[in-house]
Amino acid sequence: MSKELLSLEPKSLWENFYELTLIPRPSKKEEKAVKFAEAFGKKHGLETVVDKVGNVIIRKPATRGFENRMGVIMQSHLDMVPQKNSDTKHDFENDPITAYIDGEWVKAKGTTLGADNGIGAAATFAVLAANNLEHGPLEALFTIDEETGMTGANNLQPEILKGDILLNMDSEDEGELYVGCAGGSNANATFTFRDEPVPANHIAFELCLTGLKGGHSGMDICLGRGNANKIMFRFLKEAVAQCGARLVSIDGGSLRNAIPREAFAVIVLPADCEDDLHELLNEFNEIIRGELGRVEPDFSFICKTAQLPAFVMDEVTQDDLINAVQACPNGVIRMSTDMDNLVETSLNLAIVKSEGHEVKVMALIRSSVDTAKDEVESTLESLFRLAGAEISFSGQYPGWKPNMDSAILRTMQNVYKNKWGKVPEVRAIHAGLECGILGSVYPNWDMISFGPTIRSPHSPDERVNITSVEMFWQFLVETLKNIPVKR
Repeated sequence: MSKELLSLEPKSLWENFYELTLIPRPSKKEEKAVKFAEAFGKKHGLETVVDKVGNVIIRKPATRGFENRMGVIMQSHLDMVPQKNSDTKHDFENDPITAYIDGEWVKAKGTTLGADNGIGAAATFAVLAANNLEHGPLEALFTIDEETGMTGANNLQPEILKGDILLNMDSEDEGELYVGCAGGSNANATFTFRDEPVPANHIAFELCLTGLKGGHSGMDICLGRGNANKIMFRFLKEAVAQCGARLVSIDGGSLRNAIPREAFAVIVLPADCEDDLHELLNEFNEIIRGELGRVEPDFSFICKTAQLPAFVMDEVTQDDLINAVQACPNGVIRMSTDMDNLVETSLNLAIVKSEGHEVKVMALIRSSVDTAKDEVESTLESLFRLAGAEISFSGQYPGWKPNMDSAILRTMQNVYKNKWGKVPEVRAIHAGLECGILGSVYPNWDMISFGPTIRSPHSPDERVNITSVEMFWQFLVETLKNIPVKR
């Protein structure tokens, strides 16, 4: 069905996005997309470089009369978040995305769409291929692994790029210009447990929590959506206390930068407590629907009979794990006092997963204030160490401090006003745009981020507004035409 995208305008952009939907490119597995970008540059006779980690840089000379303009770097990332519904069969390393038109939106069948950041990449390819646009010297920077480690941005070498202005095309609200973003840090806690025999006269159940919306752990963290891990462990604490449940395994969430939508656990409990479990589950469902029903109308939490395992988690570690996850902060921690309606600091309790004799708890801290990020790290360190877990932090990346005197900001405000009769909003974003890292490597760059309207990124509900894509394209073209003269 993806071919119906080829009927949309602007054709060159949608043609390139269609090509990207055919290329499997989950984070850390974007080799095919790298080869596509490299081949694209060479096909159009443009200088093309693939650096040591897989970032692709393509250079296009200025059109006649625009040689004296400041150099522009158009930047996007090649990877996409691989999320699917549990009832969808899809191999993100081999299968294409099935995109389709649904009214004013382009969506995907049961998976993430990859509009984040495929639309930005597709727009860049369209500019590189065009012979009827006016622009100064251009460089296209396609980075890898933005979604799980920002590996491309973190390994970008200084002096490989020559431009003066960075146009990051990875934000998700048309009509808004972003001039700042949050930094981040990965928290990694590990519980080690012993096997204990299943007590006599016990039966097993699988708990299945599904139907939550999930979403982007930065953009959507303020929407009050349910976190599958927090809900599951809230129930497990009650099941242990009221039904004598013992935990066998847990599998909640799948990506650090996505709000967890689903969680699954296997428990055992005394056979004569089966009715108590069903009664507790019914009561709990009513509680959660009462708390989250308006925002999570598709929430589902059921149990079904499971095969009796040979072992359960030792009781001490089980209780420490349940108490730690229950006590762990989650969601918005502090709102910004500098910008209205901006989350300053948040935590996404993203993954809780048992494997072998370990349970991994993984979270993503975001903050536009580095010291606030440090404080959350300290809180988690204290919490999980008290619970007997090992904890470490990795993948720290800086935020991007707003520059309200930015020349490219003024240029783009004027372009937008002249085109559509209104001034775009200027905002910062509670997400980890690569601008913070790239700006630390190239401190001379004047940077801005913009894009079309994308909703529910990092989830199977991801969709991009068709009209906004055309406006985004026209805005990009007019901006390139109006880049200031180099002094």
